[in-house]
This record gives sequence, structure tokens and C-alpha cells, in this order.
Amino acid sequence: MNFVVADQTTERFARCISASQRVNWDIQADVIRGRKFDTDHRFLPDGLSQVEEMTSLTADEKRFVSQIQGRTYANVFGLVERFINAKMLEVGQDHVLGDQVAMEALVRFSQEELKHQELFRQIDQLCDEVMPEGYSFAPDPNDVARAVLSKGTWAVLALTLDIELFTQSHYRESIDPNDTLSPLYKDVFLFHWKEESQHAIIDELEFIRHDAGVTAEERDKGVTEFIELVGAVDGILQGQASADTQYFAKACGRNVPAEEVVAVEAGILAAYRWQYIFSGAQHPHFGKVLSSLITAEQGKRIQSALAGIK
Repeated sequence: MNFVVADQTTERFARCISASQRVNWDIQADVIRGRKFDTDHRFLPDGLSQVEEMTSLTADEKRFVSQIQGRTYANVFGLVERFINAKMLEVGQDHVLGDQVAMEALVRFSQEELKHQELFRQIDQLCDEVMPEGYSFAPDPNDVARAVLSKGTWAVLALTLDIELFTQSHYRESIDPNDTLSPLYKDVFLFHWKEESQHAIIDELEFIRHDAGVTAEERDKGVTEFIELVGAVDGILQGQASADTQYFAKACGRNVPAEEVVAVEAGILAAYRWQYIFSGAQHPHFGKVLSSLITAEQGKRIQSALAGIK
């Protein structure tokens, strides 16, 4: 990296620090503020939950499915932030005796990710207080983190940037504009978005920095591992879609015929695949960054893998 690029990168890290200091928030004082969830409201907006496509459900049942998905949405973010934080702490070691501005930015990043994990644990507990018994979130965050971190840094940073970018678009395009959602739920993701905006920049800087130091063979392996990670994410989504559907069927207050259970599960899985796979894969900036690092053939491999998820 030449001195001009290094100076520009340091300046971007410095701006992330400044923004982080400006938007810093507290879970109880700023986000929750003594509130409880009101189940008269939807949690996740229709653009993410896709409940309006589940035509067999009543309006009340669609609202309940949005709440189930909203609870899972928070839990998934708590899960992915476990491995994201571990990886960023690892790559941050490269700055310990180097760029101290970058080091400070990554330390703040880590502190915020730990806070977000605690936020989502508290949100799950608040959901538990108002929703029927029987909900379960199957994936163990530590087990998932170990599995993800068994892959190379290139693949993990690619997945991390993907997640951080779709987090931004979900909030801006679907959650923020919707005035019918639970006010508390909206605030959770407002404050999450404020800090994740900086994280997406840091993720990109670290991904590009890491990529500059790998060989063509290592990058190609990274593409293969990234595809494997997306497949593993889909496996998690399939399991959670099944669990959430069974919870809905048991707690919705009526006997749900077997064929309708199948249809609801298909609808929830389609929503989860949009939320966690396709919305990221189609994010313009993610595509721009990724395509700048890989070959056309590697891009086709990724697209082929995505096309196989259905």
C-alpha cells in the first residue's frame, strides 16, 4: 500500500471513530427505556417477512408470523455477531504495532458488537415475556462461530461484508419507512443501524486489505469457502424455518392442516433466504466490491451456487 492510499485508509478509519463517538448509545437508557413489546403491532415489515404472500393466514396470524420472524431476526443477528467479532479481533492484531487509528476503530467495533449481542439477548427475553411459550432458536452461537471460523479469513470477511451491507439496506428500505411496526422493535434496529453503518466501512477496508496479501490460489480457495459458508447459512435457515413453523402451528390458536403447515414453512423459508442470502447477494455495493477482487469465472461459480438455493 502506498503512502497516499494508507493516508486515505487511515482517514476513513478516523471518520468511523468520530461517527462511533457521536452515535454511541446505551441499551436501557436509549433503546429499551423501560418499554415492553406490544403484540398488537407487527415486528418485522412485510418487505422482509413476506407474510402477505402467505394467503391462507388471517390478518392476526400474519401479525403473529411477523413477530416470530422478528424474534428470529434479532436472534440471527446476535448469532452472526459472535463470529464477526471474533474475526475482527483476529485481523485487528495486524494493527497492534501499526496504524493506531485503525486499531482504535477495530476496538470500538468489537465493543459495539459485544453490546449488540447483549441487546439481542435482552430483546429475545422481552419477546419471551409477551409471546406464547414454545419458541426455540436452535443454532448455538458458539458452535456456528467455530464452524464459520474454520474457514479462511478471505471467505469470512466476504460473508461479514455481505451481512453488514444487507443490515443497512434492510433498515433503510424496509424497517425505517414502516410506521405500523412496534415502536420498540423499530428503535432496536435504528440504534443497531447507527453503529453498523461504521462497521460496514471497516469490514470493507479490512476485506480489501486482506485480499491484497493473498495469492490467486488462496483467493480461489476463499471463493470456494465463501460458497460453502452460504450453503451452511441456508442449512441454518432451513432448520429455523421448520422450528418457527411448528411454533406457529402450535401457538396460533387453531388446528393447522398438514398441507398448510408445508405452505407456511415454504413461505417462511423463502423469507429467510431473502433476508439472509439474496438481499445481500443482490446488494449493489457488495457486488461492486466482490467483482473488483475476483475473476469472471469465480463470479459465475458464486452465481451458480446461489441459483441452486431454492
